[in-house]
Amino acid sequence: MTTNMKPAIVICHGSYHSPAPYEPFMQKLQVQGFETHCPHRPTCDLRKLNVGDVDHPDFDLGPPPEGYPSDTDDVNAVVELLDKLVNEDGKLVLLVAHSSGGWVATQAAIPELQAKSRRSEGRAGGLIGIFYMGAFLVPVGESIHSFFQPKDGTTFVPPFMRFHKHGVKGLGTPVDAPRFFFNGLDAESSTKWAATLTASPVNTDRLTNDAYSALPCAYLVLEDDLTLPKEYQEGMIALQEQKGNKFTIYRVPSGHSPHLTWTEGLMSTVADFTNEIIV
Repeated sequence: MTTNMKPAIVICHGSYHSPAPYEPFMQKLQVQGFETHCPHRPTCDLRKLNVGDVDHPDFDLGPPPEGYPSDTDDVNAVVELLDKLVNEDGKLVLLVAHSSGGWVATQAAIPELQAKSRRSEGRAGGLIGIFYMGAFLVPVGESIHSFFQPKDGTTFVPPFMRFHKHGVKGLGTPVDAPRFFFNGLDAESSTKWAATLTASPVNTDRLTNDAYSALPCAYLVLEDDLTLPKEYQEGMIALQEQKGNKFTIYRVPSGHSPHLTWTEGLMSTVADFTNEIIV
């Protein structure tokens, strides 16, 4: 695959994250000739979450007057970027989705941006697929919150996070991030990257776009993930496959952040998948 045929890669990062931990992975891709982007999701951006001084955030302040940013705001940020890459620049694009970024990528991969439909209309560029890594495959009609929470209305708080003063109506932040998010790194590195994490409100918007059946999809199962155990990952894949959706499956003995613990291998795997699906 020549450099000018390589798609741009847009990373949809996880909750509580900024683009910072994805920079080493993006740099590896750039060396291989890929253009890379990782827009900061509004729901994870401390500047938009009413926490006071972002360098010394107060997570008990409650939502801003206009409310917290929504999952749809996250999607709009990605779609705005995709619109430029696809419609203005005529580029092919691969979405790479991590953790709750799986919902964002799936919702953002709308039909009018998909390469196959565009090609049938004689238009250049478009989305060629989605590469999920330890990401949420939320069924159409569900939100991240509705899919993972008990159906009896009680709230389950996973061990890797906690809520603050306003509970589920406020912000959540990571707990013991070096262990849950960055296992597989040395102590100094995991502490460094944990310091880049932010906060997020609960993800309650429901998925309306069925990209699973429309685009080639891959899933990298993270076998040592302590945040989203591999059994959950495999269960979500199976649920989609039962609906007739096909995934190219890869596996790696990595924790929740393969972009840091398996950077070279991740770059190669994304490039391999891209070679398989390039239009």
